[in-house]
Amino acid sequence: MTSRSTVSRRTTRVPARRGGTPVSARWSRRRGASSVFAAVAALGMAGGALAPLGTALAVAQEKPVEVVSLWAESRGDAQALSGDGTATAPAQLDRSGFTVYVAPKPTPTPTPTPTPVEGESTGTSRAAPVMYSGGGSSADWLSAAGIPESDWGYVDYIVSRESSWNPNATNASSGACGLVQAYPCSKVPGSGYDPVDNLTWANGYAVGRYGSWSEAYAFWSSNHWW
Repeated sequence: MTSRSTVSRRTTRVPARRGGTPVSARWSRRRGASSVFAAVAALGMAGGALAPLGTALAVAQEKPVEVVSLWAESRGDAQALSGDGTATAPAQLDRSGFTVYVAPKPTPTPTPTPTPVEGESTGTSRAAPVMYSGGGSSADWLSAAGIPESDWGYVDYIVSRESSWNPNATNASSGACGLVQAYPCSKVPGSGYDPVDNLTWANGYAVGRYGSWSEAYAFWSSNHWW
């Protein structure tokens, strides 16, 4: 039999180059050189990064680090703002418009406002009534008021019971005034105490409310008021 020489897979896959140097040995040397260069580059980068830190530590050893608290720093900023001339002056409050009311003790009793008298005034305010002092007789007043003489008896009956022909008669409780006791007194145009003004108003009232002086007389006779 013919014998075969055994050739390993490695010997078959890695043929020798000229000069007798295998290819696998050449690649091994290249990988070794690349590893060395990578290690040198890594050391260089590490040195560059650690150099500033070493310098800072050296400086720190030569000069102690000054510790500044947050409160001290804030105070310094506040002093700087107050001293640079740019800080805004505080606003001034205007207190001129404030008033203070102090209740008196004891509390004073309020003064009542005088009640104006109806039908009389002096200037712009009411005053005491101006009483009639012009004189005259009942006939003069009836004529001046335009009341027909045929009605004078009815008028005399009512006026005699209302005021006894006193032009200045005033009801103390109601304030009705004059010959016929007009109520309120301000109803009478002019003056309620003037007999002519009072009778003129009464003539219109008797005719307007009752239809005539005779009907007014009949009502008064039954009710004692009109």
